[in-house]
Amino acid sequence: MALLQISEPGMSAAPHQHRLAVGIDLGTTNSLVATVRSGLSVVLHDEDGRALLPSVVRFLADEEPHVGAAAQKQQSNDPQNTIASAKRFMGRGLHDIADVIHLPYRFVDSPGMLQIKTAAGPKSPVEVAAEILKVLKARAEKSLGGELTGAVITVPAYFDDAQRQATKDAARLAGLNVLRLLNEPTAAAVAYGLDNGSEGVYVVYDLGGGTFDVSVLKLSKGVFEVLATNGDSALGGDDFDQRIYCWMLEQAKLPPLSPEDNSLLLTKAREAKEWLSEHAEANITCVLRSGDIINLTLTTQIFHALTQTLVAKTMAPVRKALRDAKLGVEDVQGVVMVGGATRMPQIQHAVAEFFGQEPLTNLDPDKVVALGAAIQANVLAGNRSEDDLLLLDVVPLSLGLETMGGLVEKIIPRNSTIPVARAQDFTTYKDGQTAMGIHVVQGEREMVSDCRSLARFELRGIPPMAAGAARIRVTFQVDADGLLSVSAQEQTSGVEAHITVKPSYGLSESEIADMLQASFSHAGEDKQARALREAQVEAERLIVAINAALEKDGDKFLSAEERKALENQIAALRETSQGADATAISREMEALNKATEPFAARRMDASVQQALTGHKLEELN
Repeated sequence: MALLQISEPGMSAAPHQHRLAVGIDLGTTNSLVATVRSGLSVVLHDEDGRALLPSVVRFLADEEPHVGAAAQKQQSNDPQNTIASAKRFMGRGLHDIADVIHLPYRFVDSPGMLQIKTAAGPKSPVEVAAEILKVLKARAEKSLGGELTGAVITVPAYFDDAQRQATKDAARLAGLNVLRLLNEPTAAAVAYGLDNGSEGVYVVYDLGGGTFDVSVLKLSKGVFEVLATNGDSALGGDDFDQRIYCWMLEQAKLPPLSPEDNSLLLTKAREAKEWLSEHAEANITCVLRSGDIINLTLTTQIFHALTQTLVAKTMAPVRKALRDAKLGVEDVQGVVMVGGATRMPQIQHAVAEFFGQEPLTNLDPDKVVALGAAIQANVLAGNRSEDDLLLLDVVPLSLGLETMGGLVEKIIPRNSTIPVARAQDFTTYKDGQTAMGIHVVQGEREMVSDCRSLARFELRGIPPMAAGAARIRVTFQVDADGLLSVSAQEQTSGVEAHITVKPSYGLSESEIADMLQASFSHAGEDKQARALREAQVEAERLIVAINAALEKDGDKFLSAEERKALENQIAALRETSQGADATAISREMEALNKATEPFAARRMDASVQQALTGHKLEELN
């Protein structure tokens, strides 16, 4: 007997209809799209049966762009118009890109995000990514037979606000409705957690072509909470290729090579690395343009010896992430392997040895991120209850604002679970101040100069008050996509200003890693620098207040000698505050406060006497 579907008033004509939603892994090297069919997450293939779409776009003058394998084939013949690995440039300015001169592209030094000159005109990384997303969207709609409701797009956990916003902009250009941006390690955990019905603490070990990320997640009854994240943005599968390449040069005793021969040897090195994932040795044979013939045999033993330091290097971020999560190896239920580079046996052996258990490899490491994103997309599209799955990601770097003296006041500390909203009250520095500048920064250091500026805006219309009387509440909100908005409101008048932080370009992954490392290595000196600046700001505040009082009432309540003594004490504090000894500044402030006590008492007596003059005692009761 068929079941009858009854809909509530106001619902669609077909409330039982499955809404079409996909998960997209927009990768540096390859991209792919997945969906949920019959309760299972599956990757969608193109007409030739390929799941992976090379993240390469070739722009032509009078034709539609070529995307994927067709563009990749022309990369060596037309490198200036064929853009690969555009993900590295997302949300970035030209000065953020290292080794620009070694890249084949013709960059445009435009304000904000960089652009690349092509035969079809200047193109931004957002436009390149949009072309890739268009192809994946078309593939999905053809395969699923209808228009997409939306997509969950994955991003590296260390992508900052600008890079996330650039990803959303690319999706909008491609005509995609972004249901959510999802961190790649979290997506991988979703794929494993829901497929296996797992609970407990899991580590996601993600070694890609150019970067390494590790995340510690807690899975409990459908809740995925990221406890900590870490990584090394200068470490990936490419570094293993480079070790083989250098070994080849040394073994063959080759002279300096042409760019074409260098490229050929790097390709052969990558092929050898991939072959050794399943075989004991790899034969490397090729003919260079110089006529030299390369004929070498690379064994797994040699390869492991060449790369053992790289393997060991991946474990340092793992230890830091566990330490941040306040967990030990014994607390970890399982380790999820993500990224093609994790296929190398020495990687899997090192991870198994460190955690005392075999890593989870039953899902394809190239596909696991897209599979997890598809599961989340299926939930957000309304095809299954959101109660079945709750994702709690984290902020990778602290967010705060600049206070007096160039200090950073952290509002949302790193590894805070998102979405999150936190508020803090601030006040004015000068009498009669009617405006306040809000400077939003990101980083772990104590001084603004050591952090990254995200945005600036002004709160105007503050009622004139004495310094310290106004109450300005600044609220930071980070949404589920990791995007930040900031508002400031003066509490008595209700005047308000706000900004959605959308910088034109932001931090690179290496900058984020460097900032985290710097926060650890400079913790001691940062603490001293902060104490010094706080003491200097407080000293200046005290000097301003006493000078104002002297100007108003100094002649009334002080003799010439007393006033001179106070002014000398003020000069001593000002001179001491120019130094680098916070303790000495505090001592001078105490001395000045003690010296002003008689003056303050006389002013207070005069104020009380003035208030009592002309009133009878019974009136005051």
